[in-house]
Amino acid sequence: MEKRSIVKIPSELCVRCRGSRYLCGLGYCPILVESFKRNIVSENILREEIKGSSPPTVFVGRIGYPNIMMYPSSPPLYGDTSYYERSDKWIELSLEEFLSLRLSLIRGGIKINVKKASDPDETLMKIHEMSISEKPVDIYMRLERPPRGGFLSEETPPLGPWSPLKKIFVESNPKTNRYIEKVYYDHDLRSREAIIYLYSSGVDVNSISRVLSVGALGVRRNRKIVPTRWAITAVDSILSDHLLRSVKEMPVIDRFKVFIREIHRNLFIAILAPTKWMFEWGEAWFPGSTWNPWGSEAEIELDYEGFSGRDDYPSIGGCYYASRLAVAERLYTWRRQASAILWREIYPGFNIPVGVWFVRENIRKMLSEKPFETDSIEEALDYIKNILRVPLERWLKRSYVARLLLGRRLDDYLKR
Repeated sequence: MEKRSIVKIPSELCVRCRGSRYLCGLGYCPILVESFKRNIVSENILREEIKGSSPPTVFVGRIGYPNIMMYPSSPPLYGDTSYYERSDKWIELSLEEFLSLRLSLIRGGIKINVKKASDPDETLMKIHEMSISEKPVDIYMRLERPPRGGFLSEETPPLGPWSPLKKIFVESNPKTNRYIEKVYYDHDLRSREAIIYLYSSGVDVNSISRVLSVGALGVRRNRKIVPTRWAITAVDSILSDHLLRSVKEMPVIDRFKVFIREIHRNLFIAILAPTKWMFEWGEAWFPGSTWNPWGSEAEIELDYEGFSGRDDYPSIGGCYYASRLAVAERLYTWRRQASAILWREIYPGFNIPVGVWFVRENIRKMLSEKPFETDSIEEALDYIKNILRVPLERWLKRSYVARLLLGRRLDDYLKR
């Protein structure tokens, strides 16, 4: 489904700003995004033949399940396009640069039953061939008509225009990742074990999600194609569960640690507490942000888990597991456990969904930096109080972990 901007920007603002000061209040410049995208796509958008180096990128939709759409994708250019799929590199880009990259990925769409992965036809075999490559793959797609549209989602990174796919050709020899190749040809290895093996072998989560999505993992007779948004969440969930099994056996950290990161009209805050594992992820969407375009005040959504985890899917969506994985990775590296309070505030102007990678990579980056340390939860909360735009009292009314840590002192703290 496409998402179109509802913001009409006065032209005099654009002339004064020229993409440098964001006078319109957005977190990116729509004119620059369109300009960057046009420079990359140019006249190729009018053609029914697309040639280029796929990063590799394949998107799998979920509408109509189990008969869904699969989209092998490529920018209309050759060379090292791997950065189109490198979320660890996207975090270094401006929003304009990121959006222009992803929206220039042209998709060829085929309708396919998810069970086809257990007995792939020629087209799916070609898609598998490019998907398990660790380097960009030169492809040629013949389309039914010139591509159009685009795709934006809260769960998955943006994608460019599409057209029904007539034929796909792999024109270069894929450089297969040996770890992915091993699990691809292991027809008795379950998907969960394959995901953990790939991660432990150093394969990045984006690549793992891709090969799971195209149906390249699992016991051969049971293999299925998995919608991309489901695959991303499944990988984040499985890997964080895997890491936390070890983390929960480790000693707790010795002090409260507070981390703060501001980027692209987003504020990320983490408080790690010296107690056994608990976790919460909260989001406050301000009026004029992606999911609160017409509200009058910031809307807070929050989910949590105790030491034993949770049995149901969090209402807050895939960002919960993306942030949980980032925290689990850092604790595993430290060989320590902790309780984790993670809050995110999204401010006016950040009004375009970019995918859960944005949360995962920003939490990873934030937790790699030097924290503020203290010996009490009160001092940790005092430290962030004037940084938050939502009153701390509102956050505490929704919080699970912070309220437990304060215990009977909660009322006294709020009265200060």
